[in-house]
Amino acid sequence: MKELFHDPAFWTVVLFVIPLLLRVPIAVSLGFASIAVAYFWDLGVDMTSYNFFASIVKYPLLAVPFFILAGNIMDKASIADKIIDFIKELVGSLTGGLAIAAIGVAVFWGAVSGSTSATVAAIGAILIPGMVQAGYDKPFATAVISVASGLAIIIPPSITFILYAVITGVSVGAIFAAGFLPGFVIAAFLMISAWFTSRKKGYRGAPRSNGVKGILIAGRKAFWALMTPVVILGGIYGGVFTPTEAASVACFYGLFVGAVIYRKIGWKELYEILIESLNSSAAVMLVCTCAGLYSWIGSTVGMIEKASGLLLGISPNQYIILFMIYFILFIGGMLLDGVSMLYVFMPILMPLMKQFNWDPVWFGVMVTTMVAIGTITPPVAMNLYVGCRISNLTIEELTPPVIPLLLATIVALIVLTFVPSITLFLPKLLGLM
Repeated sequence: MKELFHDPAFWTVVLFVIPLLLRVPIAVSLGFASIAVAYFWDLGVDMTSYNFFASIVKYPLLAVPFFILAGNIMDKASIADKIIDFIKELVGSLTGGLAIAAIGVAVFWGAVSGSTSATVAAIGAILIPGMVQAGYDKPFATAVISVASGLAIIIPPSITFILYAVITGVSVGAIFAAGFLPGFVIAAFLMISAWFTSRKKGYRGAPRSNGVKGILIAGRKAFWALMTPVVILGGIYGGVFTPTEAASVACFYGLFVGAVIYRKIGWKELYEILIESLNSSAAVMLVCTCAGLYSWIGSTVGMIEKASGLLLGISPNQYIILFMIYFILFIGGMLLDGVSMLYVFMPILMPLMKQFNWDPVWFGVMVTTMVAIGTITPPVAMNLYVGCRISNLTIEELTPPVIPLLLATIVALIVLTFVPSITLFLPKLLGLM
């Protein structure tokens, strides 16, 4: 016990967890623990400034603020409105039609935004009141939007995928391609869950306005919105530009559509977009720098090796270790945001990934799915808080309808775990592996 209290690895964890439990912001908790351990164990405090900036001076990370800006532009351009109208026309008055449409919109918006909470805000403000007006229970409508919005970091382009690629060194293009089919699989399981609940409670979709003609009219109005992922992802996989360059192209395309086509963005709106994007980008980058500093300290004091060794000592069976990792990430998702989860846990998990010869692209999609689950598990649960703010509900009111959708996501994760070919099919087909 005495040796434990003199172990810097022990204090690296304790000095991070205690402030976190006291509701100190995550970035501050990470930075405080890192600097305190570096100072008291004489690890070179003068190196902290270098490691602080080294965490973000990486070319792929340029895509993060650009994708945040692109998402805000798309939101102000009312692109979500056009997509929602089109998908509602497609599903019509099917059982659970509006819930299924909401999940479909979340899938599509995931190919535009890349941020879960932004997706809840963008589509929830329109779909939740519409679903309630159509007779859907408000907690259920909010739960569907909040959970389905987690797909925004699984369907590319994804900020979480970019950060994972920066940490592990995998190809951004490969992990983007790997996210498509798992995103569709998870969406399918969510749709099945929503359909069963809707069937039980008698929820239906909205009747089509004018049959097939109504679908064509809605499709024509949504054309420029529907082209957004085609431009972004088509350019990446067509070899026209890199994922980082695609982020800036997305910004210019969104401005063109919002200002010229839909005429929703003027100088005033552009100023608001830039301020909002600046604040969001600064928050993400601050967490990246502090979390990178924490990873450096963890590696220096041997915390990462000890944690990896502890997990390896539990069982030689890769599936037992894998589901143990899922459990740890599930608990971590209750306390940490997605950026912090990647920077805190990935240095620990990378030796395990190499030990069991797990494909890093496949493993990245599994970890990102757990990050998505973390967005709906309190007390952090950012998606639920955004949903509650839109619907004027409490977390306690929202939690019951979230549970079946959470279980559907976990079942989808199990399928993807045991059938890795689903995740790796597109990267191999495109020659990115």
